[in-house]
Amino acid sequence: MRGEIKGLAVILLTSFGVSSLALWALGMTGFIPQFFTLAMTDSINPCTFVIYTMLLIALSVREISRRRLYLIGTAFIVAVYVSYYFLGVGLLYFAGYLPLWVAGVTAIAFGVYTIITGLMEKSRVWDKSKIRRKIFSSDATAIGAFTLGVIVSTTLLPCSAGSYLVYAIIISKAGKALAFLLLALYNLIFVLPLVVILLAMGSVTKSKRFSQAMVRKSRELSVIAGMLLIAIGIWVLTGASL
Repeated sequence: MRGEIKGLAVILLTSFGVSSLALWALGMTGFIPQFFTLAMTDSINPCTFVIYTMLLIALSVREISRRRLYLIGTAFIVAVYVSYYFLGVGLLYFAGYLPLWVAGVTAIAFGVYTIITGLMEKSRVWDKSKIRRKIFSSDATAIGAFTLGVIVSTTLLPCSAGSYLVYAIIISKAGKALAFLLLALYNLIFVLPLVVILLAMGSVTKSKRFSQAMVRKSRELSVIAGMLLIAIGIWVLTGASL
C-alpha cells in the first residue's frame, strides 16, 4: 500500500512540477491551478491504467528483458502522445467556434458522468475485449507497440473527451501558436504516469503490479477526477480567462 501511495505521489508531484515550470516560463502563472486540475483529471485516469495494464500483462507473458521493456514501452507512450496531440489539434479548430461557457457546462456534465460511472464501476473504454485481443496479438516490437498505441488512443476518448474538450475551448481563446504549445504541454502531463511507471518500477512485474493497483482504485480516482472537473466548470462559469 505504501508503495502505491508513494508511486502516485511521484506522479502528482512530477506532473505539478513540469506544468508549473513550463507555465511560469510562458508567463502564465495564474493559469497553473486550472491547468494542473484539468491535466490531472486525465493524468490519473483509470482508463489509461487499464490499457497500460493490458500491455504489461501481455509483455510479462512473453518474458522480455528490461531493455526491451523500455523500448516497447517508450514506443507505446510516444504513439499515445502523438495520436492524442493530433486529436487535440482537431478539437482546437472545433473548439474555436464555441463560447467559453460551453466549456463550463461540459466540465460539470462530464464530471458528474465520471463520478457516476466510477461509483457504478462501469467501464468507459470502448470495446475492451477487442483491444485486449489486439494487445495480445501484437508483436513485441517497437513498431508493433507504436501501432498499438495509435489504435488504442481512440479507446480512451470516452474517458477523457470531456476534459480534453474543456481544455481545448479554454486555450483556443489564447491564439493558435500558444494554443498548440499548451496542447503539447497538456499531453506531456497526460502520458507522464505511463513514463513514471515504466522508468520507476524497472521491471514488467513491478510495473504491472503498480498499474493493476491503480486500476483497483478506479472508483476513488474517478470520483476525484469528476470533482476536479466540476470545480473547473464552476471556475469557467464564474468568469474564467487565460
